[in-house]
Amino acid sequence: MFKTVFKRPVVHLIRSPSSLLYKQTLYTRNMSTMNAVVVEKHGGPEVLQYKQVPIPKADQKNLVIRNHIIGVNYIDTYHRSGLYPLPTPLVVGKESAGEVVEVGPGVTNFKVGDRVVYLGGDTYAEYSKAEPISVVKLSDNVSYETAAASVLQGLTAWTMVRDGYPVKKGDYILVHAAAGGVGLLLCQMCKHLGAHVIGTVSSNEKAKIALENGAEFVINTNEENTVERVNEITGGLGCHAVLDGVGKATFSDSLEAVRRLGTVISFGNASGTVPPINIAILSKKNVKLMRPALYNYLGSREEVNKWFGELWELLEAGHIKIHIHKIYDLKDAKQAHLDIESRKTTGKLLLKA
Repeated sequence: MFKTVFKRPVVHLIRSPSSLLYKQTLYTRNMSTMNAVVVEKHGGPEVLQYKQVPIPKADQKNLVIRNHIIGVNYIDTYHRSGLYPLPTPLVVGKESAGEVVEVGPGVTNFKVGDRVVYLGGDTYAEYSKAEPISVVKLSDNVSYETAAASVLQGLTAWTMVRDGYPVKKGDYILVHAAAGGVGLLLCQMCKHLGAHVIGTVSSNEKAKIALENGAEFVINTNEENTVERVNEITGGLGCHAVLDGVGKATFSDSLEAVRRLGTVISFGNASGTVPPINIAILSKKNVKLMRPALYNYLGSREEVNKWFGELWELLEAGHIKIHIHKIYDLKDAKQAHLDIESRKTTGKLLLKA
């Protein structure tokens, strides 16, 4: 069952075809359009349109990347639906891995042919224009699959457990949706840092996966009461921190499950947006509440290098493993969104451009 669910446990794969091939594809054939997934009006997965759009061109300070592998993230569904509204028409997507095919004259730290990972926007496409600060070079032993599967979710998780709440040895940490993409990484990272990890899941199959990836305890929310079980595990004290990517359905439980002087980090809306709260409810246990945004950790090249460097170290040392649920063709982005919103997937979903 484990091998069936995780069709490709990612370590390091063989690099893709040479940069020359992709330069010839772009320039020799004088291509002017590319395939992309476009949203012209906000809505459900049905509004995702696979169509031809112009290939972006590098300007003075930008570069163009030929995307090979594209990450699918829950935030993509928020941009598609309008929960996090962006002007339309828009190309969805926040991360990709590929090859630099064009460099603006003002860009000095990248060249055509560089293998890179990109954390920015407009990535559900064969090509993306990127600002250099959003691009990081890849070594030859890191595959495009590994890079695109690890960056957004991996950095979200690592900044959370190092800055949002610095996890310490012996802490009790509650991770909601522990078998999801970010949840699996949080379980592994918290275990690596010496914490006791309690994961919530929605099925026995997901419970098995969470346990195999660092959770010490699991709570099947369809069969158990989260707060009661947390109190049993922690001797009535509650958790030092609750990491909640589910949102509306779990927020009240998160506040109940955290201990006095504890921390609740709300970082997602998988079940809906957390409704407005009376801030005075935090005073009951002097709880600290945080709603982080990853990009605020990546405001300078120094910060980018720090966080990416630490993530690569975790991967190379084997402290975390990236689990890929499925790789879809770019034209099947609609199905990928249906699958991720069904909450029946585990690990990372990717698109192949």
